[in-house]
Amino acid sequence: MSQPSTSTAAVREFRLDLAGSAVQVLELYPWADGLSLLNSLGDGMSEMVFYALQVGGGTLALSPLPGRYGDYESDLDLIASWAPGLVLSMTTEVEMLQHGARHFGADIQSRACRWVHLPIIDFGVPERVVLDQWPDVSASARQALAGGGRVLVHCKGGCGRSGMIALRLMIECGEKPRDALARLRSVRPCAVETDEQLQWASTGRMVRVLE
Repeated sequence: MSQPSTSTAAVREFRLDLAGSAVQVLELYPWADGLSLLNSLGDGMSEMVFYALQVGGGTLALSPLPGRYGDYESDLDLIASWAPGLVLSMTTEVEMLQHGARHFGADIQSRACRWVHLPIIDFGVPERVVLDQWPDVSASARQALAGGGRVLVHCKGGCGRSGMIALRLMIECGEKPRDALARLRSVRPCAVETDEQLQWASTGRMVRVLE
């Protein structure tokens, strides 16, 4: 597949049908891990980027919190256009309020995307409430990926917490921890920011898949 033009005018008009859903993007590298989608929808341009790679038969992507770097509504439109089967939010309610995403859960579900909130403090690891939810959430995410679908994971910056969750999913899909981390960081070098996050993610193992 040939690479898209890098001129600004051409890129803004560039559209690609990716697994049945056309998404307007600034950058798109579908021929290898490292799919990048930079929002260019609407009148302005935000700084929201998806960092994605193929996992478990589908596409797993990391991103910052919608509205963190630009227009919240445009970011919502970009996510809806990408059509993830599941969106996982790791930001706390305070962070979402601070960045104008207080109603993100309702807003993204109104755009036909499933949403799960797993609040984790910045630079932190899951606490008991999230740990209790994780087996079912993981099973749903891996089911979506196994069907060729898309899963979007976000925290505030799209690095530590979202990287931790993405790495855990990669391992639970059968990848070796060291190989999975290297592949993830080839796409998002800042993924997984603390030793504690790496330790939690690396304990991932094959668990049940929803029937």
